[in-house]
Amino acid sequence: MPRDWEAFWREWEETRPPAFVVRAYGPFVPEGPVLDLAGGLGRNARPFLERGQPVVLVERSRAALEKLQGTPGLSLLELDLEAMDAPLHLPKGPFSGILLCYFVHRPLLRALGALLKPGGLLLVEGFTEKEARRRGRESPYYWGTHELLTPPPGLRLRAYGEGWMEGYRAFAVYELAPRRRPLRP
Repeated sequence: MPRDWEAFWREWEETRPPAFVVRAYGPFVPEGPVLDLAGGLGRNARPFLERGQPVVLVERSRAALEKLQGTPGLSLLELDLEAMDAPLHLPKGPFSGILLCYFVHRPLLRALGALLKPGGLLLVEGFTEKEARRRGRESPYYWGTHELLTPPPGLRLRAYGEGWMEGYRAFAVYELAPRRRPLRP
């Protein structure tokens, strides 16, 4: 994984399609604002912008944010999502959709349920530890085997996949769990 994100995004020209989970499950995200975390140059934000949904893209790279400046419907927030207090600085929502693709930060993932509106979806995708081994890497930036089967607090799992997809990857779709009504005598 690139370490100098400023140089990486300064040189990169975004031509890749959105992540699989965005292509496959993005159409099920209800109308309303979307939060794209570690959004890079906006490949995952594009389908939502094209549908007229506003997107808040969070990225720590100023070079990436400068390239996106002035994109209609896109609000930009410069933030290091790995900082301990990052969840405190995220927009409050509620969001119809949250995208967390190819960025692994487990404490952040656990905080995202509070930002979803009822019926909203959290779409997650990334490489797995099996891919890390295949590439000869050790890093906390890979999902563990079956790790995404366990939903973050307050969410329930709606879809999941793990395996070879031009690399070993995993994806999950979570939604806000319905609140249980108290039993009345």
